[in-house]
Amino acid sequence: MPETKRHLDLRTLLYLVLKTYADRAAIGSDQFVYWLASEPSRCLAPDAFVRLGTPDTPFGSWKTWERGAPELAVEIVSEHDADPQTWAEKLGKYHELGVLELVAFDPDAAPGERLRVWDRIDGDLVERVVEGERSPCTVLDLHWVVVPAAGHPAALRLARTPDGAELVLTPEEAARGRAEAERGRAEAERRRAEAEQAARASAERRIAELEAELRRRGG
Repeated sequence: MPETKRHLDLRTLLYLVLKTYADRAAIGSDQFVYWLASEPSRCLAPDAFVRLGTPDTPFGSWKTWERGAPELAVEIVSEHDADPQTWAEKLGKYHELGVLELVAFDPDAAPGERLRVWDRIDGDLVERVVEGERSPCTVLDLHWVVVPAAGHPAALRLARTPDGAELVLTPEEAARGRAEAERGRAEAERRRAEAEQAARASAERRIAELEAELRRRGG
């Protein structure tokens, strides 16, 4: 299925966020992942996936018998995936793949139903209870949140706090934040300098007034 521009925006945003952890994990996005060497047709192309403890080198596809299974996989649900039978088949494939955490984000679902998460428990993928469109990311020790981003009313983000107040920023967002902070510091310095200049001018005027008063009294 061709990728819509919205899907591309949301997938790219998530990939750029995950890439900030490339010093400790391999990060993939839309590459084929194979887990059965004898059956190349058994594959998936997650919108994002993470393999911890593996260098993030360029790769065209991911073969688990060479690199190990990704611990985390994310699907941004498309119109095609929204079909229950299609999603059931995909869920079965993720079970075979061996991921520890599977996240599905459906931007078209109703608020409160857009985020779903499965955990591998006793060899099975078990869906967890998600409340308020926030849930832990156990693989990365972070938190999944659904917030407006990338020009869209709902996007899947990672945060360092459960309430989503401290998002994991993309490099562009971090650079923009640093630039805004620098502008804030420059503005604060300008105001401080102006206040000091005003204080000096006020003091000089007061001194001039006192000197004038002294001259008047002396005369």
